[in-house]
Amino acid sequence: MRIAKVIGKLTLNRQMPDLVPGSYLLVRPCNRGTLAGRNAGNDETVVLYDDLGAREGDLVGLVEGREATAPFWPRKVPYDAYNAAILDDVNFDPVPRTKGP
Repeated sequence: MRIAKVIGKLTLNRQMPDLVPGSYLLVRPCNRGTLAGRNAGNDETVVLYDDLGAREGDLVGLVEGREATAPFWPRKVPYDAYNAAILDDVNFDPVPRTKGP
């Protein structure tokens, strides 16, 4: 699981019958610098299935790959990413870099 920040919402104008009703969000995965408050995160943007009600600006637990479809088993769904949690707070204490010998 990775931590990601919700940056927008996706609206579908057509829906496939295989899609489960819910929200689709655009998220940007966080890196160490983002969690430490030094940068805006990766340039990568992911579409995430959400049934928990995350909103823009929230931090979420991003699950990808085969694990993203596990909550829907035995139904087969075409998802690559799933929101597993909405995070209220993240306490990240990066290890300070030390100078070499």
